[in-house]
Amino acid sequence: MKDIKKEDIQQEVFDLYDDYAHNKLNRRQFVEKLSIYAVGGLTVSSLLSFMSPNYVDTLLVKPNDPTLDSEYINYDSPNGGGTIKGLLSKPKNLDKKLPGIIVVHENRGLNPYIEDVGRRAAKAGFISLAPDALSPLGGYPGNDDDGRTMQKTRDRNEMLEDFIAAYNHLKNHKDCNGSVGVVGFCFGGWISNMMAVRLPDLGAAVPYYGRQPEAEDAKKIKAPLLLQYGELDKRVNAGWPAFELVLKENKIDYEAYIYPGVNHGFHNNTTPRYDKEAANLSWDRTIKFFKKHLKS
Repeated sequence: MKDIKKEDIQQEVFDLYDDYAHNKLNRRQFVEKLSIYAVGGLTVSSLLSFMSPNYVDTLLVKPNDPTLDSEYINYDSPNGGGTIKGLLSKPKNLDKKLPGIIVVHENRGLNPYIEDVGRRAAKAGFISLAPDALSPLGGYPGNDDDGRTMQKTRDRNEMLEDFIAAYNHLKNHKDCNGSVGVVGFCFGGWISNMMAVRLPDLGAAVPYYGRQPEAEDAKKIKAPLLLQYGELDKRVNAGWPAFELVLKENKIDYEAYIYPGVNHGFHNNTTPRYDKEAANLSWDRTIKFFKKHLKS
């Protein structure tokens, strides 16, 4: 089997994967369309394997990292799914209260990548909570395909309530100083935007390639925003000009970056859409942004 490199893959394959990952194609349709690009030593199975997430070899912070305390907790979400499970991570041996970060997953539940991001936030000196919106359905099922199918059955506004409840839980946690921000990816980017709409005291929001709120909602935003987009992500980027206009008209504090030559999902280091340079730069900006806007 040919050893596949990212450079071997045509952009159309990444676009197909994006459609598949966002429920525009089912698995059969995705495989059928993928066959068009199985040429020059590439096979459908090798392409499928290459495009699928690798959660085994990509963790940047191990679950048992000795410098952290990480544990699963449950919190109440009375306006959402009831009881929600989440991964709470914080530095060990705290001698003061820390600002908090809610970490919001993509459209497939709390998978190992998002748990890893939660631990990365804790390594940077925050207390983080990464909820699983699939909790009412039994939780993340162990693979993204089933996770997407499960999440599709939940109402997105009800899930928004779950993350708002996470914000309230973390804000009142004994180790949190009450200053809380949010970072989210894809679906989580939309949640981050909407938490900024709904929560006037939100400390900061960092949506990665997230759908933008409607203009009437966007006007309500009080929190500073750091907006992260990939240049090749035409689907999400289509909503950016109108959103930016509202932010400017209402003098909302924001920074926005469109990273050149990268796809939707460029921060996710478990798939070939990952771009190390853009991911590292965007994460550095994220941490600096939270340190600037969340009180220490």
